[in-house]
Amino acid sequence: MTDLMIDDAVIGRHGAIKLHGPAGFAGMRAAGRVAAEILDALVPHIVPGVTTQEIDDIVFAEGKARGAIPATLNYRGYTKSCCTSINHVVCHGIPASDRVLRDGDIVNVDVTPIVDGWHGDSSRMYLVGDVPLKARKLVDVTWECMMLGIEQARPGNRLGDIGAAIQAHARKHRYGVVRDFCGHGVGRVFHDAPEIVHAAAPGTGPELRPGMFFTIEPMINIGRPDCKILEDGWTAVTRDRSLSAQFEHSIGITEDGCEIFTLSPKGFDKPPYS
Repeated sequence: MTDLMIDDAVIGRHGAIKLHGPAGFAGMRAAGRVAAEILDALVPHIVPGVTTQEIDDIVFAEGKARGAIPATLNYRGYTKSCCTSINHVVCHGIPASDRVLRDGDIVNVDVTPIVDGWHGDSSRMYLVGDVPLKARKLVDVTWECMMLGIEQARPGNRLGDIGAAIQAHARKHRYGVVRDFCGHGVGRVFHDAPEIVHAAAPGTGPELRPGMFFTIEPMINIGRPDCKILEDGWTAVTRDRSLSAQFEHSIGITEDGCEIFTLSPKGFDKPPYS
């Protein structure tokens, strides 16, 4: 695509933003589809009474059936196949057999299956039973924030344009944009350059070029943007105990825009799913 393209076989994080060719796009399409299919398969199971460990078991089984392995399993000591973040949990909630979903909860499930060496990273919000309007609105706005950010992902724009679009929409609804966590480059490496900040000034940061792969995954809080990490070393929660929501897609910059690798084959991109 460009004269700066690198070989897709060159892997490892070294600070440079990788530019991928057709083989990379093909690999990410396959991995992204598996991620989306796993999240689709969860829809009938995320109901009041299910445990987050049961969700994790389904994620592992659905990935295995498709020839994938979960990138999170044994990643830096993490022992689960996905993250399950409920209500005021911002991200990296750890599935557990004693954590039961209850009527009115909102939950984010984050999966990253590895398919032939490529990482399909995606997360989606689910509504558990009869969810209050305030929480539903947060979920809707968070999805809109992600999609507005994706609209800015095109050649010639800069990374800051993505964060600026997300921040402007969240502010319009008086929500806080989490700054402690960000999107990231993805491909043969789970977390790679560049970092995608979800609150930024327009026109700042590296220029977007065809062949870049990264995630856009805004975390939006009803209250303040501040977070803290619990004693388990992973679970991030809102400091003010306000509700938080997140959506995530993996994308690739094309010659005239971007390609979303993790769209739902069943159209289950935004709840309620039916």
